[in-house]
Amino acid sequence: GNRKKVAVFGSYPPSLINFRGAMLEAMVAAGHEVHAVSPPADAEIVEALARMGVAHHAVPLSRTGLNPAKDAASLLALVRLLRTLKPDRLLAYTIKPVVYGGMAAQMTGVPFYAMITGLGYAFAGTGARGRLLGGVAGGLYRAGLWRARRVMFQNRDNLAEFERRGLLRSKDQAALINGAGVDLQHFAARPLPQKPVFLLIARLLRDKGVVEYAAAASILKQKYPKARFMLAGWIDDNPAAISQSELDGWIKGGFIDYLGRLEDVRPALAEAGVYVLPSWHEGMPRTVLEAMAMGRPVVTTDAPGCRETVREGENGFLVPVGDADALTKAMRKFIDQPQLAQKMGAASHRLASERFDVRKVNRAILEIMELA
Repeated sequence: GNRKKVAVFGSYPPSLINFRGAMLEAMVAAGHEVHAVSPPADAEIVEALARMGVAHHAVPLSRTGLNPAKDAASLLALVRLLRTLKPDRLLAYTIKPVVYGGMAAQMTGVPFYAMITGLGYAFAGTGARGRLLGGVAGGLYRAGLWRARRVMFQNRDNLAEFERRGLLRSKDQAALINGAGVDLQHFAARPLPQKPVFLLIARLLRDKGVVEYAAAASILKQKYPKARFMLAGWIDDNPAAISQSELDGWIKGGFIDYLGRLEDVRPALAEAGVYVLPSWHEGMPRTVLEAMAMGRPVVTTDAPGCRETVREGENGFLVPVGDADALTKAMRKFIDQPQLAQKMGAASHRLASERFDVRKVNRAILEIMELA
């Protein structure tokens, strides 16, 4: 029959459930034998995958940094796994799995599919080191993607960038999908609060625009003491992370309502009236799609990935990257015109249903991979 053995490779084990869970379930539901591959995962992740009918295989892989000896070991482990497993398809997402998955697939003759979930840190850099990183990343991507059957992009900007840098073998390789999609049942529309409440959910990195958000909050809080500015997320070991003392200063200043790291973002989204993500670059911002599904207007940046989620003036506003003044003005509109959130929130929900429904996105992925 059409039953295929499919391996899906990611660098961060929780993302197999959080970001790709619905896709893995769709593959199982279509009758395929599905295997998840990642660095060693916690028992609860392996169990959650098993409940979905997905087997887990661990391979050593450091998520960040380029260590040739370690990366060679990762590549060899992958080659061994592919030789044993003999999948009919390998799908990899995020930079390292795409690069080393692509190379291992070439070495073992496994049909390879890639998903580009944003250009991330390597392509965002400036200066000599940035150019070097970008060049190295480009060379690695080119090596990994050359023999890929299809390369899926979550936004047009990333696709154009890969074509400009000559990272694809041919235009026919490229396919466009609408991010990871959003589960409209799980993130069901909720009534808006009466008071102006803003929310940003992100790892606390500079390139997520958290500093601009704090700046806007400090200005608006003085003028409108009743407004609330919630921030959810955590500081990790990324070089772009803000410092704990910066965060403490915002909290002490009384303008940021810090919620910490949330296991479930829905209660926070229900409490918020406007979702804000001033990120500098994204593949397709997952939290924005969740906010839209719940009927929240969006203020985000006119940047790759982000701009795909907002129709200017219809379901929210786009502001320039790194521009705290423009962000403040856009947020202020929702305080000055309380009825705006209602209208734009409804438009957000419509857009989420039309374009970003996870079932539609997964159907597209299965068709691209010839698994439908």
